[in-house]
Amino acid sequence: MIIGAITIETPDTVNTVFGFFAKGGLFMWPLLACSIVSVTIMILRGLALRRTKVLPPLIESEIERLAPGESPERLSRSVHHDGSPLARIARVALQYLRSPRSENVEAVQTRARHEMVRLEKGLIILEVIVGIAPLLGLIGAVSGLVHVFSQLGLSSGASDTRQIARGIAEALNATVFGLSIAVPTLIGFTYFSRKVEVMSVEMETLVVELINKCYYGRSSREFAAATASAASSMPISTPVA
Repeated sequence: MIIGAITIETPDTVNTVFGFFAKGGLFMWPLLACSIVSVTIMILRGLALRRTKVLPPLIESEIERLAPGESPERLSRSVHHDGSPLARIARVALQYLRSPRSENVEAVQTRARHEMVRLEKGLIILEVIVGIAPLLGLIGAVSGLVHVFSQLGLSSGASDTRQIARGIAEALNATVFGLSIAVPTLIGFTYFSRKVEVMSVEMETLVVELINKCYYGRSSREFAAATASAASSMPISTPVA
């Protein structure tokens, strides 16, 4: 009986959906394209922005267990073959350890901006869809209303009034469809934007911690070496008899 009920109800549901879409007019097609693009991007971003893929627990634990001033050889081996954003930023920090701290920080910031662009990939499209989907629905509704009211003066009678009212309701289908696309897209855009922001702060914290540990005690040693070098280069004055 359940199978029979499904067999009876499914065609009615499909016909209702297709009828709703067909009565919306020409602007339902770009709205359908917007819905497909929005769903595709949200699925791809959901897979790409998993925490374990952006902030691998192994690399995170290696940075946290690294003692100040300790050699980061073990961490270097961990990030060498890892393709996560955190690993790529940490790799840049380790490559510039022989450079002054300011140069290392600048190189890390440049790489971090590049990684942020990669993490935000596709979010701008969601933002555009949030803006244009209601507008496309509104244009479709206005276009339908223009068509309905253009027939208003051609006939009269109660039946024609009912037909016009039905036509107005059908013209609003595009507005309903546009809003039904914009609302979940806005939710997805806000969620993923916030997620990127939170993970970028966590990556920044870990990389700053890594740089502080790798440069621990180096500034004082560099200052002492520079002072000794300057003292040795000074000419020795001889007393005048």
